[in-house]
Amino acid sequence: MKSVFVLAEKAWAGSSLLYRWQKSLGNYIAVAGQDNSVKIYDRHGHKWTELNLPGRCVGMDWDKDGDILAVIAAKSSSIHLWDASVNKTSHIDSGMRDQMSFILWSKTGPLLAVGTVKGNLLIYNRQTSRKIPVLGKHTKKITCGCWSAQNLLALGSDDNTLSISNHEGDTIRQTSLRGEPAEVYFSVMKTDERSSRGESTVSVSMDKKILMLFNINDPENPIELAFDSRYGKIVSYRWYGDGYILIGFSNGYFVVISTHIREIGHELYQAHNHKDSLNSVAISQALNKAASCGDNCIKIHELSDLKDISSIVQLDDETKGLDQLSWTDDGQLLAVSTQKGTLHVFLTKLPILGDSLGTRLAYLTSLLEVTVSNHVEGENPVTIEVEVEPTFIAVGPYHVAVGMNNRAWFYALVDQKPGFNKLKDIEYLGTIASMCLNADYAAALFEGKVQLHMIEGRHQEERKQMKLFPEDDRKGRILCHALTADFLYYGTDSGNVVCVLVEDWETVSCYSHSVGVRKVFPDLNGTRLVFIDDKNGGFLYSPANATTSCFELPNFSPTITGVLWDNWHADRGVFVAYDDDKVYTYALHKTTIYGPQVVLVGFTPLLYSQKPLLLYNGELTCQTASGKTSEVALSTHSFLKHSTRTSATESSPDFSQQLSQALMLKSFHEAWELCKSAGSDTDWAELGKACLIHMEIELGIQVYRMSGNVGMVLSLQAIQGIEDRNLLAGHLAMFLGDYNLAQDLYLSSSCPIAALEMRRELLHWDSALMLAKRLAEDQIPFISKEYAVHLEFIGDYVNALAHYEKGMTHNNKFQDHDEACQAGVARMSIRMGDIRRGAAQAVQHPSRILKKECGAILESMKQFSEAAQLYEKGQYYDKAASVYIRCKNWAKVGELLPNVSSPKIHLQYAKAKEADGKYKDAAQAYESAKDWDNVIRVLLDHLNNPEDAVRIVRETQSIDGAKMVARFFLRLNDYGSAIHFLVLSQCNDEAFQLAQQHGQMEVYADIIGLEATQEDYQSIALYFEEEKKHLQAGKFFQKCGQYSRALKHFLKCSNKDDNLAIEMAIETVGQAKDIPLTNQLIDYLMGESDGMPKDAKYLFRLYMALQQHREAARTAIIIAREEQCTGNYRNAHDVLFSMYTELQAQKIKIPAEMATNLMILHSYLLVKIHVKRGDHLKGARMLIRVSNNISKFPAHVVPILTSAVIECHRAGLKNSAFSFAAMLMRPEYRNQIDAKYRKKIEAMVRRPDTSEVEEETTPCPFCGFQLAQTELLCISCKNNLPYCIATGRHMLKEDWSICPHCEFPALYSQFTLLLETETMCPMCSVGLSVKQVKKISDCSKYLQTDEVDQ
Repeated sequence: MKSVFVLAEKAWAGSSLLYRWQKSLGNYIAVAGQDNSVKIYDRHGHKWTELNLPGRCVGMDWDKDGDILAVIAAKSSSIHLWDASVNKTSHIDSGMRDQMSFILWSKTGPLLAVGTVKGNLLIYNRQTSRKIPVLGKHTKKITCGCWSAQNLLALGSDDNTLSISNHEGDTIRQTSLRGEPAEVYFSVMKTDERSSRGESTVSVSMDKKILMLFNINDPENPIELAFDSRYGKIVSYRWYGDGYILIGFSNGYFVVISTHIREIGHELYQAHNHKDSLNSVAISQALNKAASCGDNCIKIHELSDLKDISSIVQLDDETKGLDQLSWTDDGQLLAVSTQKGTLHVFLTKLPILGDSLGTRLAYLTSLLEVTVSNHVEGENPVTIEVEVEPTFIAVGPYHVAVGMNNRAWFYALVDQKPGFNKLKDIEYLGTIASMCLNADYAAALFEGKVQLHMIEGRHQEERKQMKLFPEDDRKGRILCHALTADFLYYGTDSGNVVCVLVEDWETVSCYSHSVGVRKVFPDLNGTRLVFIDDKNGGFLYSPANATTSCFELPNFSPTITGVLWDNWHADRGVFVAYDDDKVYTYALHKTTIYGPQVVLVGFTPLLYSQKPLLLYNGELTCQTASGKTSEVALSTHSFLKHSTRTSATESSPDFSQQLSQALMLKSFHEAWELCKSAGSDTDWAELGKACLIHMEIELGIQVYRMSGNVGMVLSLQAIQGIEDRNLLAGHLAMFLGDYNLAQDLYLSSSCPIAALEMRRELLHWDSALMLAKRLAEDQIPFISKEYAVHLEFIGDYVNALAHYEKGMTHNNKFQDHDEACQAGVARMSIRMGDIRRGAAQAVQHPSRILKKECGAILESMKQFSEAAQLYEKGQYYDKAASVYIRCKNWAKVGELLPNVSSPKIHLQYAKAKEADGKYKDAAQAYESAKDWDNVIRVLLDHLNNPEDAVRIVRETQSIDGAKMVARFFLRLNDYGSAIHFLVLSQCNDEAFQLAQQHGQMEVYADIIGLEATQEDYQSIALYFEEEKKHLQAGKFFQKCGQYSRALKHFLKCSNKDDNLAIEMAIETVGQAKDIPLTNQLIDYLMGESDGMPKDAKYLFRLYMALQQHREAARTAIIIAREEQCTGNYRNAHDVLFSMYTELQAQKIKIPAEMATNLMILHSYLLVKIHVKRGDHLKGARMLIRVSNNISKFPAHVVPILTSAVIECHRAGLKNSAFSFAAMLMRPEYRNQIDAKYRKKIEAMVRRPDTSEVEEETTPCPFCGFQLAQTELLCISCKNNLPYCIATGRHMLKEDWSICPHCEFPALYSQFTLLLETETMCPMCSVGLSVKQVKKISDCSKYLQTDEVDQ
């Protein structure tokens, strides 16, 4: 709230003032103090006139129109009247003998009521000059009163009565009061039913404590309202709204009550507005505001929401406090008087006047103050004090004009202080409706004409530089105009929008609209303008664009009063239209694939009483009623706030809205940033689509590249260089799927054939054919053929046939095409029922596939013989045969069978042959169809050929076939075979029963073999148990895991099965791993149960089965010893060898005795090999080793010694031969010597030759000590040496190899020599060749000493 002026006269000092605003106009304020005068000031604080009175002023009032001020003074019986319109004073004699105390004009007529200190009343009619004196209305001083709208007069007097009189002065009602009255008002109490009898309630404050409501129509029941004592006294009160009363109390309280009968007595609002005291309250219905003053401040509340305090004004200089408040009727000015005799006037509402040009604003900031600012360019604001309250303001690049009526004042804007120069004032020929300025010219609109003149020309020039538009009155009245740097625009009531070039005053363009044009709003350059017509429609007009010069604005609100163009350089196509409460943002899209368009982007709500002045980059500068400007950020530009943020971490809920606004405003850079910060795939797609619509190819490529749409990037790159706008737009429309638009654009481009290509690619054949007729007739056959294919697919065969026929070119160059068309004709002919033609064409046609297709069509039409012939011609033998079968043509089927691969057809043929009784053919056909069950059935039932049936069952494992064969053998009583095939057919139960019935259980058991279940084995075992066949029973109990029963049966077996039974028993115990069972078997083997010990080999096997290797080893030694004693040396060797390898595998140390025995037995076996090979020395050496241990060979002592003598002799070992010969001469051996050698041996003994070949020495493999070759104990390192299995000599490190099967060592040189004649390993007797033996360079792992017990 702005202070307009302060009045402080010396004469008033220290006293309270009486003042009244001029009614309705509020141009004058009359003020009276302690001096004998009334001073009248205008609304700017200038003293207008002064009325001198004979005494102090005791009352004054303005009449209802504000023309006459009536004043009464002390010591005078005259009423002083001042006429504001002519500034004249007049006097009326009241005729009253006593002092006047009260004066009041009627609200509705020219009636003036005057009261006196003795209670008399005068009613004066100014119109008729009639005076009505009413004596004795009251008995004491009349202090207060009020006129009603119905011209009733209520008066309050110090005699504590309230009277109500009519305009003639007759008393209608009178009531006594409980205290002195103050402030009487007429009003309407709030009731449920509306009473039409006017203001019937009188309110009066009594003793400043009670508020009484007196109803004229119900005088007996007045309502008295008392208030909380803490509020203090009632200072003042006012009615407002629908029966509400606002009351101010002396202690600073501000209370609102309702007079509605149901709410009476309740406070609607209460505030302690002022700390110490409250002096006055006032209400402005025009502003809908209430004010209270007290302490040193004024508080202004909104009546719509009392809690909302719109402003507070502190008056710190007023030490004595404030007094009375009063508002002008229009609410513009608020006066407050103070206790020390000053009067302050504040501006509470300012006319909203303002103008803008570019980014410069000029607007009214006080009644006589215009501020010019440019916050965008950062200029300092300039404040211009003007001479009158303007009704219009115009601003130009260098000037400001203000004015009222027909007069305008011009100011030049300069850089020196104070920032402006007054240039001049001009009077025009009529009242100025509006004015516009540019750099040089001013254009004023008055009375339907526009005057254009220079602003700063000299007088002579000015006359020259002045022109009136329109030149011809018949062209209509001008309703609006606007001026840009180069153009003057005006709109007329006849609907013309005229553009005049200011430079030479020539009309550049004229657009005729259907109705009158009310307002025009050009953009900064004047290239486009928005106009509003008499029907409240909005239109955008581009004088420069001849093709689409004018189009209507979408969703244009009829309440819109103005338009502002965005002054930001980048937003040249954006403008807003505004009304009182909303701002609508529009954007012009100049270049789109749809042509130029205007779109409504959205709207932003405006606060109450704000007028938009300037739009710059989405920021709207508005002028407010308080003479300030405020910034409003348009909701349609919310994305700008987003892009200025440092980082958009979270996606805001209105992200998609921001993006769509950015796209509608063509802010592609911001849209790109938005998408980069938080865009989803759909957002990128939206941005890409907008780029295509606005033909932004470069950006589109970047967008689609970001979103990974490769196809679109390649497509856009392909059209990037096209200069023809229509062709380019056509491509883009096609990418967007708007094919009709694309076609129109293509056809209007330099390459209309593109439309045809597009329709073909889209399979829009009708459109393609129509375009081909216009653009490329040579393409018609090819399009026809493609169209025919489509029609055939959807089943429109009639049109398909016609188009196939049209598609024929009869040109050898397009042979494939013509063949496709012929094929189509053939298919369609058949479909249409012309079978002969279609089939003939299909037969002639080279394509196999066509024959198949036509065959299928014929087959679906039940034309089987024709279909089969076509299939046969096309070499589709399976299909042909199946169709021939359908028409029962078996002869043809038989012919085709060799070429048929389908089992189904063979099967059908086989069934037919079987039905005809041709079983051999049927069997063959079943076999071709791989229907084995039927083959077997025919072979058995009809051809009596079980051999083939059995063969097929074995080959195919057919279950059903096996059943049939089993039944066949049953009929022949061949139970074994029957059981066999029952098992094959998985009928184990039947097979078991059959075996049981016919004693064929052994057969069943053999057949069931490994596939049986535990239950099967148990059943068999139980059967054999009943039959007392212990061996078989034991065998099957073992298989089903019942080991104790199995063992029981094995031990019961008769002698002929003894060996097998014991072996089985050992296996059972081995599997069972059950100690009692083991002990039972051992007892049996030892003979403890029947006194007959069994062969030790069984005990050995038992230990092996139980994996008790040490016991097995001991048993093995015993067995080997027995075998040796009986002369079975090979057996003894094998037992020891197998035990040796088993212990080695189990990593158990080998007993020394076993190792020694094996070595001696192996040496014995080597003798034969070497003697056979003729290597007598090696044989002799081995025989020496054997003979030295001859006690181990008790059965063949003499033959071995004899051989030793002979071989030693042959090898030249005469001394050894002699010693063995001497041994043979012992009496116990002598008689057993073979007769043919006896004499020779005796001769040797008689004539001994002790010469001996010395045995070669070789190094010990452990310590390298030189030893005899056959020595196996090193006397140096005391190690048992490994021996060669080929020679019996000890091993050498550098000549090491092993048998790959048993891994026993051998001297590589000797082993390979041996294998030249022998084919197996002398130790393990497994087949071996020289190639398999490899020399081992590192033999350290074979020289472990802990394998044998030392």
